[in-house]
Amino acid sequence: MAEPGAGGGGGEFLSSGSERRCRARLAAAAAGRRGTAAAAAAVLVPLCSVRGRPALLFTLRSRRLGGLHSGDVSFPGGRRDPADGDAVATALRETREELGLALGAPSVWGQLRPLPDRQGQTVAPVVANLGPLEDLTLTPNPDEVEEVFTLPLAHLLREENQGYTHFRTAGRYGYTLPVFLNGPHKVWGLTAIITELTLELLAPDRYRRKTRVPARSPSARSLEGSSA
Repeated sequence: MAEPGAGGGGGEFLSSGSERRCRARLAAAAAGRRGTAAAAAAVLVPLCSVRGRPALLFTLRSRRLGGLHSGDVSFPGGRRDPADGDAVATALRETREELGLALGAPSVWGQLRPLPDRQGQTVAPVVANLGPLEDLTLTPNPDEVEEVFTLPLAHLLREENQGYTHFRTAGRYGYTLPVFLNGPHKVWGLTAIITELTLELLAPDRYRRKTRVPARSPSARSLEGSSA
């Protein structure tokens, strides 16, 4: 499993105090969304530690899947099944199917705000802590997952690893989206937006969003991309 080198521990991000703060913030945000339509899909945002360093776990989607998301960096997830009770159930089921990892509800901290994907369907990001990666046995489904890798939070928080892409709509500037660089794979698109929201949640004193995310998923083309 690939992981770029990064200095610093950053253990406070996954401490019990940080978990309590994040759970409370996510619960308050969820209370404000009561009564809204259920998301059509969900992803798990897998916090973990690698050799004691807090990290995020990502997957590279199998090229066997075809379609728009083939070969993309992503989080485990997919469409909601009729049998899923809620977005958390969807995220946990998809994680089990993709990575062979059965997580219980206590691992879940809460949900970030739902976001539109490229098809316009709403995706609910579910934040969970897997614990030390060394204690887990992952069995990725080769039909869905080509690779599993982690990025330390310290790496993601470094400005030299943060970039942006400008997009235009109707011939003029529309919005800016984040990109995370210098890891095994570039993190972009919806996965980068969710990563950015996760960094804001975990490290509000160290990370400030530099991007402008559209309220809806428009049809747009890339204007330029460069390091932030």
